[in-house]
Amino acid sequence: MANMIQSAKDSINDILAKAYDKAAQAGLLPAGAVLSGTVEIPKDSSNGDFAANHAMAGAKALHMAPRKIADALISNMELEGSWFSSVEAAGPGFINFRLADSWYADVLKAVTSEGDDYGRSNEGQGKKLMVEFVSANPTGPMHMGNARGGVLGDALASVLDRVGYDVWREFYVNDAGNQIEKFANSIDVRYQQLLLGEDKVEFPEDGYHGDDIKELARLFREAHGDAFLDRPVSERHEAMAKFGLDINIPKMQSDLRRYGIEYDQWFFESSLHESGYVAQTVEKLTERGYTYEKDGALWLKTSQILREHYAKAGKSQEEIERLELKDDVLRRANGFYTYFAADIAYHRNKLEQRHFDRVINVWGADHHGHVARLKGAMDALGLDGDKLDVVLMQLVKLTRGGEVVRMSKRTGKAISLTDLLDEIPVDAARYFFNSRPESPVEFDLELAIRQDSENPVYYVQYAHARICTLISALAAEGHPVPEKADASLLSTPEERELIKQLAALPEELHLAARDYDPSRLNRYVTELAARFHRFYTVCRIKGAEPEVQAARLLLADCVRRVIALSLGIVGVQAPEKM
Repeated sequence: MANMIQSAKDSINDILAKAYDKAAQAGLLPAGAVLSGTVEIPKDSSNGDFAANHAMAGAKALHMAPRKIADALISNMELEGSWFSSVEAAGPGFINFRLADSWYADVLKAVTSEGDDYGRSNEGQGKKLMVEFVSANPTGPMHMGNARGGVLGDALASVLDRVGYDVWREFYVNDAGNQIEKFANSIDVRYQQLLLGEDKVEFPEDGYHGDDIKELARLFREAHGDAFLDRPVSERHEAMAKFGLDINIPKMQSDLRRYGIEYDQWFFESSLHESGYVAQTVEKLTERGYTYEKDGALWLKTSQILREHYAKAGKSQEEIERLELKDDVLRRANGFYTYFAADIAYHRNKLEQRHFDRVINVWGADHHGHVARLKGAMDALGLDGDKLDVVLMQLVKLTRGGEVVRMSKRTGKAISLTDLLDEIPVDAARYFFNSRPESPVEFDLELAIRQDSENPVYYVQYAHARICTLISALAAEGHPVPEKADASLLSTPEERELIKQLAALPEELHLAARDYDPSRLNRYVTELAARFHRFYTVCRIKGAEPEVQAARLLLADCVRRVIALSLGIVGVQAPEKM
């Protein structure tokens, strides 16, 4: 599919290569060199639409002043039939190109002909790629970190799909191990307190204290009465864990569905234990010489694995020692496997059993120390730890009127994803949370519901609705959007800048996929809306000369399409009326 900005850059490289050959044949430049350089878009468009530094980059090889090289190249350049109307040398030897009408026309043609596929590419070549995100602990409600991780993971998966990867979305359910035992015990104690009185049974300090646990205990009592009071602890806990998870997991699924997130699979940690895959994975590490026994527990030689990993990455011994590396327990003295052992097995399953070419995890920044350990464990298993990428996201701070908000107005408790979506629109939540992962988010609850240009999601959606209203009004008057128009009539700076922004989408998608940063789409579409609003203020559409009206209407419709497409990638609606 068309990437008109990259195509223009490729065209400039081709034009310069041909100009060099011609100048060398004429004796104006030394022959036999390879002329290369970079082509960039200048910040100031008065310096041209594209600037090439080939003359400066080639000065050493050609033993000539860059400005002289630039002049020789320009004098031997053929622009006829190209996308460029003129070229000039500037400064120390930049070669600045200005776009011709044909390029602007071809941008509009690409947007209209490719439709919903505009911006798609085959960069990923159909490689299998998994994005695992949210993976919230199923023992309680989802919090703000989960809300942010949900959007970042889902939007990233959409971006990667757009550039040609075969993308799989997955939620890893931690339904085994210590936290589930603690979950079951917390329900059990609340259940006993309901039957025997709160003063008769002490609640454990490390238990889950939330009202959601009290509610699960109440529902369990409602379903079973006092029938479980005299059952063995293990039987009670097994029943209560299952009861609680059977309520919590569907609730998580429905909350995420409401948030616009659907997964290809909910993968249960318990399945790894029940199938013996965790034990088998640990055995494999033992066979490869990476475990040892101490104090009745089985340990992973994490420090040795990471020393090897960091040495391979070029770190000095001194740097490695400063990291104070420690080993990890894989199997406790009581015979139970640790969460880390299950996590290693899960990632082995991704790479070895399901053959993903790359796996991406979206984690909170507090998991930073876990990244190298897990990559190292993959290497220790003979898998490629570099196939695992982790996107670490910073914290979320909710504010209202400049004050930090920790409690829900509706429930008086810590704000959960459900509380947030009861208070603000899903579109606003998704748009605000789709920001740079490495930056903390300050989420202004009042701004998120404002209906003015200060609210960025409203600002972009309003641009889309405004275009829909305009198209509808003109169609009613007998002026539908034309299939094609004379793009040379779109000559004002506002029109040209708007078309350039339309052309930038494929490149933005490429960069968003490369950097695992779907927030580029937010910035892109906000700028597109801004350029449209400027164009709409300066360039009259309705009532302009017929041919100019047709060209501007086609341009507005292209903007409508690309706004809807960009918002769709990040899971935000593009309303036709507001």
